[in-house]
Amino acid sequence: GAIGAAFLLGVAAAAGAMAQGRATSAASEGMSRNPGAAGAIRTMTIIGLALIESLVLYALLIAYLIRNL
Repeated sequence: GAIGAAFLLGVAAAAGAMAQGRATSAASEGMSRNPGAAGAIRTMTIIGLALIESLVLYALLIAYLIRNL
């Protein structure tokens, strides 16, 4: 129960952080290569980061449900 929930949350947080780092790195590189597209890249990056973060929040919810069952 508790160990599984903690493991789930730890893995989800680590994977989310790695994905956000890669997305931010790719966006920064894209903006430096094509400054004219910076606005579109920034918008898509923010949407992508929000979706990545939502997966971590879903993992938090699942860990909470596992812990309380």
